Amino acid sequence: MIEMQRISMVYPNGVEALNNISLTMERGEFVFLVGESGAGKSTLVRLICREFLPSSGSIRINGRDITRLKRREVPLLRRNIGVVFQDFRLLPNRSVYDNVAFAMQVVGASGREMRRRVPESLEMVGIRGKEKMKPTELSGGEQQRVCLARAIVNKPVLIIADEPTGNLDPRTSMDIVELLRDINIRGTTVVMATHDREIVDALRRRVVVLDGGRVVRDEWKGAYC
Repeated sequence: MIEMQRISMVYPNGVEALNNISLTMERGEFVFLVGESGAGKSTLVRLICREFLPSSGSIRINGRDITRLKRREVPLLRRNIGVVFQDFRLLPNRSVYDNVAFAMQVVGASGREMRRRVPESLEMVGIRGKEKMKPTELSGGEQQRVCLARAIVNKPVLIIADEPTGNLDPRTSMDIVELLRDINIRGTTVVMATHDREIVDALRRRVVVLDGGRVVRDEWKGAYC
């Protein structure tokens, strides 16, 4: 599913974010990326999303080296990746329905498809009935559920979650991760960067620990420490 070979990333200001990382993540896995701030978690997930290119190394998704994609090919890659952010990144002046439908519009889905799949996605994350509300009328947990609905509406093979519970209380955080687990059980690969020790320890999935831009531990059914 995801194969990273000797990935290094040095930013233009000279900061080394990743140093010679090699990882393989299989289809259907749920992988936690953990580590202190500055360990390289967010850089790694942004490279998987092809937001920028590594300084060296290759990243293959389903056998294709995404570091060699032409600019016009990147949107096609992203159709198969759903992304959930810590800060939600919802469109504040659009309704819940329109925020989720927007993800389908950018890939050219028909109105008929949107009318069928948007309500399905909202139902799956437990927020059906709030389609007409604006993000500012929702709680933080509800906004993150909208983000999840937006991430899954195109039926991606991979979901990247970058600190999705960072702005939520513990109980709401666990609810969001349970939703991600349910999505994973249906066959979607989930890669989640997090600082949340309790969630990692509760789920006991694969844990990849980063420190100083290097992988220092890779453990199946692992704990945070």
